Amino acid sequence: MKELLDIAQNWLNQDPDKETYSELETLINQAKAGDEKSLLDLQSRFSDRLQFGTAGLRGPLQAGPMGMNRVLVSQAAAGLAKYLKDYDKEPSIVIGYDGRKNSDIFARDTAEIMAGAGIKAYLLPRKLPTPVLAYAVNHFDTTAGVMVTASHNPPEDNGYKVYLGKENGGGQIVSPADKDIAKLIDQVALGSISDLPRSQNFEVLNDEVVNAYIEKTAALAKEPKIDISYVYTAMHGVGYEVLSKTLEKAGLPQPHIVKEQAYPDSSFPTVNFPNPEEKGALDLAIKLAKEKNAELIIANDPDADRLAVAIPDRVGEWKILHGNTVGCVLGWHLAQQAKNKNGVLACSLVSSPALAKIAQKYELGFEETLTGFKYIGKVKGLLFGFEEALGYLVDPDKVRDKDGISAAVVLLDLVRHLKSENKTLLDYIDDFIEEFGAYVSGQVSIRVTDLSKITQLMEALRNNPPSHIGERKVAEFIDHQKTERKNNILIFTLENGSRLIARPSGTEPKIKFYLDVRGESLENAQQLLTQFEEDLKTLLRKEEYGNQPC
Repeated sequence: MKELLDIAQNWLNQDPDKETYSELETLINQAKAGDEKSLLDLQSRFSDRLQFGTAGLRGPLQAGPMGMNRVLVSQAAAGLAKYLKDYDKEPSIVIGYDGRKNSDIFARDTAEIMAGAGIKAYLLPRKLPTPVLAYAVNHFDTTAGVMVTASHNPPEDNGYKVYLGKENGGGQIVSPADKDIAKLIDQVALGSISDLPRSQNFEVLNDEVVNAYIEKTAALAKEPKIDISYVYTAMHGVGYEVLSKTLEKAGLPQPHIVKEQAYPDSSFPTVNFPNPEEKGALDLAIKLAKEKNAELIIANDPDADRLAVAIPDRVGEWKILHGNTVGCVLGWHLAQQAKNKNGVLACSLVSSPALAKIAQKYELGFEETLTGFKYIGKVKGLLFGFEEALGYLVDPDKVRDKDGISAAVVLLDLVRHLKSENKTLLDYIDDFIEEFGAYVSGQVSIRVTDLSKITQLMEALRNNPPSHIGERKVAEFIDHQKTERKNNILIFTLENGSRLIARPSGTEPKIKFYLDVRGESLENAQQLLTQFEEDLKTLLRKEEYGNQPC
């Protein structure tokens, strides 16, 4: 107990934040007084560190090395600074932040530490979308970029996302850079952040970079100016201001705004999870769309790097489109427009196999990557890339990461084009089905409080793979830990061509199962998917797979 208290006290001594200082001081005093709950809490907080990986850092806002706080962020910034000084003779960095709690503080800490290390540092002028930061890395040709955001995670979380510029193209870091940075962060953590040199010699940028992003994004709109009626929600995030200015510049109509969710609010009061994929997240948007008789709904997540879309079906019921559907709609549209026949369409391996069929039809290249835009963004000759989790890259020359604002512009431009031909987005989807078949996708997720449960389930499926899922025989099983990809992903292909992929989430405490089926019609495909989902849940409830509650 004494060793734990000493470690916690050492952390406390270097914490510059009043809130987390008080939080940890109280825990230490209660633990010293014999409070068992406080002692267990301390043990949990100091059992390990938030691991810096290709997604950077992400975790709950709390004191100690297992949380996002000013001590941990300062250590991360100093470790990254060491890496950049080894990497580039004249390193530079641009730093952005969203509207979450402490995002601005973490960003300024990073700027001060970078400047203190002799690195040219730029700080974006205010709370802005992640795509603006990703754009700024290439715009200023910096060595790196940092975005303080937890994207669509729960309100109590924050995160720290790192990009590498110059010859790396401005995309998210990939291995081995993450491991090299993590080692340097661990070295910094041996000392105190109080000893880190800091400087105010960094540049707070003006709106020039924001306006440049807006102008280039607006240029994606090409169709005639036809009015469309639609609803937009920023999900309590930072997307509305930049999107609105981009729409104005592009000559696209302004949306009906979900006012309750239009501006940054770190408590996200109207949603349980600020993720457009989550059930109920678009309820306010759908309510407004019905009132306004809108043609569609678009939604960004809190840092505006994702885009959700909803449309009314043939009987007027509002349906949220799956990310794979939106990805294929955008991919088909851009493939039809493609002037560069050497372009490549790309998606992660957990995304719809339909994109490969689009590439084949239009004689374009196709590449299937590991999960994450850190891989999609590195595809050479990329024309369009997407991931089923509402991430789309429609303008790779501008940004090498998913971008919910540019995706919205291209989608609205398509809707405007369709309207000029007396068609709707639903008609376009029907045309796609007629051309390529009905591809539908589903997802079953198991959220855990004990992360070891994820490992146990993945190992059970790996070591004892099912021969059948329901009545369908498993025709092929691939364990990507045993392939060149060396990734914790399992793929089961059934005899009818349906596909199941299992992987742990990279950002949340859950395991995800991705289901893809193809049918002759949408109704047929939905029936196949419903049965597939039920068969999977039945399988996971078996004792050999841990009697999963699904």
